[in-house]
Amino acid sequence: MKTIAYIFAASVICLTSVLMSQAQTTASADKPANPAFDAELAQRLGADKIGMRNYVLVILKTGPKVIAPGMERDEIFKGHFANITRLADEGKLVVAGPFDDKNDWRGMFIFNVETVEDAQKLTATDPVIKSGLMVADYHKLYCSAALMEVGNIHKKIAKESF
Repeated sequence: MKTIAYIFAASVICLTSVLMSQAQTTASADKPANPAFDAELAQRLGADKIGMRNYVLVILKTGPKVIAPGMERDEIFKGHFANITRLADEGKLVVAGPFDDKNDWRGMFIFNVETVEDAQKLTATDPVIKSGLMVADYHKLYCSAALMEVGNIHKKIAKESF
């Protein structure tokens, strides 16, 4: 669970920096080029001219099914975490994490896909969705391409895995 929290924290930091840069909706032709620009990195991460790219944000909400704590619920969440790991290893899941406040928003995924339909296919593989414990709400997201590096950085800073 700590791993997911760290991934979520990293995504919040990234999203905050992007929100500040999003105030400038387009790069002006009369602005000087960024001296720190790394064309190879930008291309590898799929960045556009202002360092952004498309993703799909999925908000996981409390679903219609209630399963009491116990072996069945534990197995569903074990599968949920295994699915998160698989999708991250495949490069499809950029970040994931739970929300800590007590409402029907349970967690989120940010997928490295262009369409909501592609994100729906990936989300449908998750045991918490299959079981009805959670449902998903989909949103196209335009965010920093740097988000693609969160998983690699996370592997270097996590002492333990879930």
